[in-house]
Amino acid sequence: MGKSSISVIEMEPLEDKSNLQSEAEILVNPSSPVAIKMHPASHFRPLINVPRVAFQWIRNRLLKNIYVVLIKAKINVLLPFGPLAVVLHYVTGNHGLVFFFSMLGIAPLAERLGFATEQLACYTGPTVGGLLNATFGNATEMIISIYALKHGMIRVVQQSLLGSILSNMLLVLGCAFFCGGVIRYKKDQSFNKATAVVNSGLLLMAVMGIMFPAVLHFTHSEVHVGKSELALSRFSSCIMLVAYASYLFFQLKSHRDLYNPVGEEGGQVEDSDEEPEITQWEAIAWLAFLTVSVSLLSEYLVNAIEGASDSLNVPVAFISVILLPIVGNAAEHASAIMFAMKNKLDLTLGVAIGSSTQIAMFLIPFCVVVGWIMGKDMDLNFQLFETATLFITVVVVAFMLQEGTANYLKGLMLMLCYLIVAASFFVHVDPPKSGN
Repeated sequence: MGKSSISVIEMEPLEDKSNLQSEAEILVNPSSPVAIKMHPASHFRPLINVPRVAFQWIRNRLLKNIYVVLIKAKINVLLPFGPLAVVLHYVTGNHGLVFFFSMLGIAPLAERLGFATEQLACYTGPTVGGLLNATFGNATEMIISIYALKHGMIRVVQQSLLGSILSNMLLVLGCAFFCGGVIRYKKDQSFNKATAVVNSGLLLMAVMGIMFPAVLHFTHSEVHVGKSELALSRFSSCIMLVAYASYLFFQLKSHRDLYNPVGEEGGQVEDSDEEPEITQWEAIAWLAFLTVSVSLLSEYLVNAIEGASDSLNVPVAFISVILLPIVGNAAEHASAIMFAMKNKLDLTLGVAIGSSTQIAMFLIPFCVVVGWIMGKDMDLNFQLFETATLFITVVVVAFMLQEGTANYLKGLMLMLCYLIVAASFFVHVDPPKSGN
């Protein structure tokens, strides 16, 4: 009698199919207390449903990841433009359309790349998370620059990196100050003045590193024409990388408390412990997938720049300095405005000014070193017009930040300054001898 009852239990299916985690525990360890409590006879059939439960768990995780990463954010409506740009490249060969759709397709990929980095930083802690943000925060600009270097388009590399700095300091910061100031138009918003001074000093150091090769070239005072400025650029780039590494140590270790957000009452604000939406290894997998996707699409974007300039009758300088950085800074732009509207200006400065510091002190010298390895004459001679634009921008923004307050008028002035810069590069064309 007991034997027949056991056989009936063996043929009987599991009643509770909703809790996959508990059922997975049953299958892994049928004799566990959870297994015996839920299904007393489950230890009689340990391996029957392993493939089904494993398949359901993998499917559910995959669907959740696809929703969180590729569907949930509103900017993901632009994702289909990436594959469309690849199709147009082979079907029509219209460089203008390929460039336009490539830009639209890269924008959500750049934003999702920042999201995956933030998810991974939840598991690694603030120190490694800061390094991850420094590495992947400007991954789009880095990938585009490396592809342009590979094709010998040195001026495109220089102008796109310069444009990223100008976009972050004038457009992104200006929009953030303006939106935050409009919400609180009767009083100023405050931020940590000490951190703004440190970033302004680093940006001025970057201007010095970029200015000297240009001055050396245009004053015709080189010992070896064409070689002295390249050697000086490579040496200065190594020094700038050392300075940026020291800045990371300063920010993440020795003066960590200095970078804690400041609240309205002057006290420090605790970071909100937001739960990550995906696991650590899922974040790493998405980071790899999105980086590869940006790399593939960047190649079509770079190849279409010169053709798009001719077909759209727009200078290459305007495309490189204005259009490309807007795509690469899509994530920073949205985040900075959101933080400013929540009165978290320290986070806004960390996004906008911090990103500019990364590009000026890390990405630009990094590209010089990569060009050195690739045998390309990438240097810090950004020509007089671009160098002067960068110098004036850094001085203007440093002047705006010196009081430690922000309002809508400062934001409006920064945005108007960006319009002047955009108009300047629309009419700016490199002399034939300086183009690559």
